[in-house]
Amino acid sequence: MQRKNFTGVTEFVFLGFSMFGKHQITLFVVFLTIYILTLAGNIIIVAIICIDRHLHTPMYFFLSMLASSETVYTLVVVPRMLSSLIFHNQPISLAGCATQMFFFVILATNNCFLLTVMGYDRYVAICKPVRYTVIMNKRMSAQLVCGSFGTGLVMAVLHVTAMFNLPFCGTVVNHFFCDIYPVMKLSCIDTTINEIINYGVSSFVILVPVGLISISYFLIISSILKIASAKGWKKTFATCASHLTVVIVHYGCASIAYLKPKSENSIEKDLLLSVTYIIITPLLNPVVYSLRNKEVKDAIHRAMGKSIS
Repeated sequence: MQRKNFTGVTEFVFLGFSMFGKHQITLFVVFLTIYILTLAGNIIIVAIICIDRHLHTPMYFFLSMLASSETVYTLVVVPRMLSSLIFHNQPISLAGCATQMFFFVILATNNCFLLTVMGYDRYVAICKPVRYTVIMNKRMSAQLVCGSFGTGLVMAVLHVTAMFNLPFCGTVVNHFFCDIYPVMKLSCIDTTINEIINYGVSSFVILVPVGLISISYFLIISSILKIASAKGWKKTFATCASHLTVVIVHYGCASIAYLKPKSENSIEKDLLLSVTYIIITPLLNPVVYSLRNKEVKDAIHRAMGKSIS
């Protein structure tokens, strides 16, 4: 309370996409279309996995958790962003900003570690097929999902506690949501410690999963090379192609957005990266897993056949 009285700041205003002027309506239509497709795609994946018994395996359980997490993840940011494109300069309270940042960090971290869990699942399925059902049982699957969410919870508490103990002087957030660096820039004091915390957390959330996934795929590739036939290689690698595609895009965008040197920050680049990371990447999950995954396509066809019948 002392810090709040000191600064007098009780709410923030997002600058958002105001620099694009008359193009904001066009952006609204484009983003709304992508958002609807993202919600529909992820909801369909979750529904198909729930109703089709052929997909009641650890791999698709993790996929349904990822789709659910990304659905809520976009709900935290995108509706307010769309609203700000129509109704400009909408304020958000300090509590609202802290809440948005809290859930954003939880879900972003959760998504990163769920992708790691999915990589581990593929490693066990390919390198230890005989013991797969024993290792990846329901209890282990639930523990891995809870571990991903728990890690996100710890990271969110750390971030939000450090951030909202700062005194703020500015009120205009040069972004379209309460992201960490744009809010940090509004502080009245030196934020070196917060920057170190942020960089440390971002490095942990991005580099640790990337390292673990790399190890999983190194072992997977080593196992694939032992398969004699080209047909066996293709079939084995096909089970990993969808996951690997999502991993490359997801961590590529995250690394550029949160691990690039601070001197390279610019408003336009930051907005573009954030739009890609928050709006485009969640759409990739249903698109890749529905177009590249035969089992998911077969399940959708079965569901459509039942509906027609």
